[in-house]
Amino acid sequence: MYAFEKIKEVQPLIHCMTNVVVTNFTANGLLTIGASPVMAYAKEEVQDLAKIAGALLLNIGTLNNEQVEAMILAGKAANEAGVPVILDPVGAGATSYRTETTKRILADVKVDVLRGNGGEVAALLGESGMIKGVDGSTTIPKDMLAKKAYEAFQTLIVITGETDVVTNGQLTYEVSNGHHWMTKVVGTGCLLGAVLGAFLAVKKDNPVEALAEGLAFYGIAGEMAFEQAKEKGIGTYQEAFLNGLHQLTGKQYEQYKKLSIIE
Repeated sequence: MYAFEKIKEVQPLIHCMTNVVVTNFTANGLLTIGASPVMAYAKEEVQDLAKIAGALLLNIGTLNNEQVEAMILAGKAANEAGVPVILDPVGAGATSYRTETTKRILADVKVDVLRGNGGEVAALLGESGMIKGVDGSTTIPKDMLAKKAYEAFQTLIVITGETDVVTNGQLTYEVSNGHHWMTKVVGTGCLLGAVLGAFLAVKKDNPVEALAEGLAFYGIAGEMAFEQAKEKGIGTYQEAFLNGLHQLTGKQYEQYKKLSIIE
């Protein structure tokens, strides 16, 4: 059984501490794949929710000091309960506040997956990269950058872009699925972190494989959405993308996945 089929069966609870821009899209996206979203930020309850979740997403897109404190509380509670933690360092490198906040979370919480674009991950490593708003890139090959990040942070690394790379330090996957229209819809990157959390929640025994499958699944949905919406435009694409996440079958996954092991 594919992980995305098991998600519909298990309906894992995904605790999202994400940014205000993408909250609704993230919740709807999780519902389309069969997961159960909860968006909770108050320090008074995040520990209780993190302990019972299938995965915890920490996304710093619209961070503030109070939210950071709550994220650390939730992260530590998830660690105690054995709940996987996904950290999305949105805009790391754009400001010192974002970079230092990400490093603080990495120091205080055992993060299971660090998921960012090339520029964000390069910034956390002190490497050169380009950050424009919350988007970023680097000239360093993603597989090399991912391995360097794994060595530095000792956690699973996912670097996304035109191609995606995921590594556990020994095994590295490259995923070439996706469509550039995915970058024209606000929230697709942030939703990905939550979706990967759902994949981890149902496949804890092989997390690197779960992440690779999740990346391919997500990219295929983006490709299918383009075929449905290309004559109508981006607004229709957003709807078609959510439909793709909901309707993708195992047969379509096998037919369209572009996933390879590069080490």
